[in-house]
Amino acid sequence: MKKRIMKACGALLIAGALTSGMGMNAKADLIDKLSVVPYAGVAATLNEYYGSAALKSAVNLDAVTAAPVISIVSGYTNLGVSKADEVNVREAASEAAAIVGRLSVNDGCEILQVTGEWSWIQSGKVTGFVKNEFLYTGAEANVAAAGALVSKATVNTATLKVREQANVESGVLSLVAAGQELQVLEDQGEWIKISINGGEGYVSKQYVTMSSSLSTAATMTELQYGEGVSDVRASMVEYAKQFLGNRYVWGGTSLTNGTDCSGFTMSIYKHFGISINRTSREQVKNGTRIDVADVKPGDLIFYARGGTIEHVVMYIGNGQVIHASSAKTGIKISETYYRTPVAAVRIIND
Repeated sequence: MKKRIMKACGALLIAGALTSGMGMNAKADLIDKLSVVPYAGVAATLNEYYGSAALKSAVNLDAVTAAPVISIVSGYTNLGVSKADEVNVREAASEAAAIVGRLSVNDGCEILQVTGEWSWIQSGKVTGFVKNEFLYTGAEANVAAAGALVSKATVNTATLKVREQANVESGVLSLVAAGQELQVLEDQGEWIKISINGGEGYVSKQYVTMSSSLSTAATMTELQYGEGVSDVRASMVEYAKQFLGNRYVWGGTSLTNGTDCSGFTMSIYKHFGISINRTSREQVKNGTRIDVADVKPGDLIFYARGGTIEHVVMYIGNGQVIHASSAKTGIKISETYYRTPVAAVRIIND
């Protein structure tokens, strides 16, 4: 009985916020629809109803959009949803201003302020200005959001094992740190099927917090290096490039006076406060093994001769690696497949 009352109250609150401008019959119809679905189905019901002929004939959408609206998406007070792909977020309210990020279609944002034809927004790690014409707001934002919510699982333990199958006896694919958000493919009860490193894995539901959210704007780092690439990874690449052309010295670890391949990667990581092993044969034991096809900038790739690992490089994006190559060429950039890679590891779990 208590749950029914709470559900009915929730339906009334949501529908009341969304139905300014409706006639009494239309408003009552939507409230009735919401009161008989579970909370998880509210978004779908809203989406179905807002697209219906009944709503189109019963409501003035301009009036609804202008009215105060409660966002159906947790974490947003004044929700905006991108109408299009490649919507530039700018540093100032001008088309001449620098681009600080980019929204894709159905990305969510918090509208902080509206000034004339521009909105000042925050979307993920991006804060800047977007033309109003590219954003759904108010009730229309809720409609767009209802069909674009993505399920995610946030790790709530220090280190979580991602397994090959949904059982504790299964092999471990990867380790993820507390606070990391994982894309949910399927909720299987005690286990969650997730997307990881371009493939699939399973995590125990008791060690994650489930939620639904909208995707958010890409930062300039992600635009330059690819989706999911952190600022730390981008900084590592730029730092490593400073030493292009410097000497190769076998056994060396100096980025300026001479280094070998593993001394180079070790010294790059050391600059960012990360300790890894000294030799390529030992560095392959650091971090988490990944497929070469899944590498991100900052990940390490290894090559072998006669079945024994003897060279290591750092991936920098766009199919390229940077490495201390040889006494003849020094520190240089090469194509990832200038030789056949035999292994790759991920040391930065972001």
